[in-house]
Amino acid sequence: MADAQKVPVAAHKVRLEPVGVEFEVENGETVLNAAFRQGIALPHGCKEGQCSACKCVLLDGEVDMLKYSTFALNDMEKESGHILLCRSIAYSDMEVELLNYDEEVLSKSIAVKTFQGRISHIEKLTHDIRGIEIELASPMKFWAGQYVDITVTTQKGETITRSFSMANTPSETQKLSFIIKKYPEGKFSGELDAGGIRTGASVSVVGPYGTCFRREGRDGPLVLVGAGSGMSPVWSILNDHLASGEPRPVYFFYGARTEDDLFHLDRIGDLVSRHRDVTFIPVLSHAPEDSGWTGERGFVHQSVDAKLKELNIDGEGDVYACGPPPMIDALQPILFMNGFESERIFFDKFTTSSGGAPGH
Repeated sequence: MADAQKVPVAAHKVRLEPVGVEFEVENGETVLNAAFRQGIALPHGCKEGQCSACKCVLLDGEVDMLKYSTFALNDMEKESGHILLCRSIAYSDMEVELLNYDEEVLSKSIAVKTFQGRISHIEKLTHDIRGIEIELASPMKFWAGQYVDITVTTQKGETITRSFSMANTPSETQKLSFIIKKYPEGKFSGELDAGGIRTGASVSVVGPYGTCFRREGRDGPLVLVGAGSGMSPVWSILNDHLASGEPRPVYFFYGARTEDDLFHLDRIGDLVSRHRDVTFIPVLSHAPEDSGWTGERGFVHQSVDAKLKELNIDGEGDVYACGPPPMIDALQPILFMNGFESERIFFDKFTTSSGGAPGH
C-alpha cells in the first residue's frame, strides 16, 4: 500500500502570549500576513526575514520557515525555539510568546487590505524628490505615519512593488499622497522620471502597515525628525497632530544637504505662522560657506541634541524619526542620552532597493 499523503489543514489557530490574542492562519499563509489580514498589528519591519522585528518564541506547535537571513535569526536562536513570524508557515495549532509588543498598537489595529487606484498627479519637488498622488476606488483607513505597498506595471510591462509612507492625514481616505526620493538604482523613482510610470497608471495598494504612527493623548513636546523622503510620514504626523488640537509644543527638524534640497517651505511657513507652538528647524550638512545660509549647519542629529539640551526637556515628550538608516542610527543614542525611554521613541528606517523587494 502506498504511503498516505499528509492532507493540509485549511486553517490553524495561533495564540499570542502574554496578550491572549487568538486568530487563524490559512494553509500556506505566513503567521504575520494572517495577523495583518485580521487587523492584528504585530511588531514588524521588512516583512521578508531580513530584520528581526517580528522575532518571537514558539511555545507550542509546528512551523516551517521560509528563506530568511541569519542576521535576523541566527542558528543558536533557532535551536532555542525562536522564529520569525513573517517567515513562519503553520503546520499545526501554535502558541507563541511575543518578545516585543505594544498594547496601544494592538488596540488600534487596522486590517490590511488590497485597494485599487490610479496615479492622479506626479510632481517634481527637488532634483531628487518627487511627489505623487493616488486616487483610490474605495476609502482606506490608516493612522498618520503608516505606509503601504504600491504595485505598478511600467510602460514596458515590468511590475514593481515598493513601500512608501503616506504624506497626507488620515482624514483623506481616498486620495493618498507620497514623497519619494530618487536613487540612482531605484526602479520606482527612476521610472517616474523616465516616463515608465505616468499619470493615470493603475496601481494596487496594500496596507496599512507600520507601528510608527502618531500616539494620542500624550504630554510633553512633540519632536519630529526627518530627512529625504522621511518628510512624508513626518508631514502626515505633524498635520494630524495639529488637526487634533492637542496643546503640545512641536520641534520639527529636517535634515538636507543644501538649500536646493529643501521643499514645501511655503507650506511650512504658512503652517508655522498659524501655529505658534510649532518650531521648524532645517539643518544643512553641505551648505557652502558663501551660500548665505544662516540656519543650522551640520547633521540633523547634532541639532536635535543641541536643542534638547537647550530646552532641558530631559526625556519628556515623544519623538518620531523617519529617514535613512545612518540618521536613525546616529539619533537613537542621542535620544537615550537626553533621557528618552524607548517607549517614547518611534522611528522608520527608509532603505533603498533596486531589486524586487519593497524598499521601506
